[in-house]
Amino acid sequence: MSTTRPYSPGDRGPEPSGASGASEGGVPGTGEPEGGVPAGQAAVIGAAVPPSPAPSSSPAPSSSPSEAAGDGGRQGRRLSFDDQSGVVPLARDFTRQALYAWGWLPSATADQRAAAEDVLLVVSELVTNACLHAEGPDELWITCEKKVIRLEVSDRGTGQPTPRTPHRAGRPGGHGMFIVQRLCLDWGVVRTPGVAGKRVWAELGAPA
Repeated sequence: MSTTRPYSPGDRGPEPSGASGASEGGVPGTGEPEGGVPAGQAAVIGAAVPPSPAPSSSPAPSSSPSEAAGDGGRQGRRLSFDDQSGVVPLARDFTRQALYAWGWLPSATADQRAAAEDVLLVVSELVTNACLHAEGPDELWITCEKKVIRLEVSDRGTGQPTPRTPHRAGRPGGHGMFIVQRLCLDWGVVRTPGVAGKRVWAELGAPA
């Protein structure tokens, strides 16, 4: 398994066609409404890299995901996008439920609220990016350990997220990975030899 980091953490800009401004309304231009959490979600027990997808443990679309803690209190959740529509709001809703379960929400201070909103925004950008450039996402992993949230979105695309430089704030499009880079502690791409696709990951920290 390899991790590709074309730029150092402090020197990464946006992806040339990254998606900015993804919102509760769904994938831009689709008009898809926000939905609930689907079937197919399951717990993942954390190692340095998420394990192979676990079988579904929540048959009802509105049920809460099962959850497990690994070594050091690591907690994780997995969402499958198979046959799902409105994947951006779906991912945001799933992530919001995890934040409530892990104590990031409800927020008691402005800093805590901002941290939770950053997590939701990064999820939107990663999932939207997979929709626009990789034929859609396969799965979303969310793990929490020692006040760090790690997000991973898998897809089957062969492309490489490449920052757009220089970044121009007033230019339409191309802001997705710039937003991820600015908000996250670190991000990268993981590929497994012999396996199609990739995982784009990002880590965010809780307020001090």
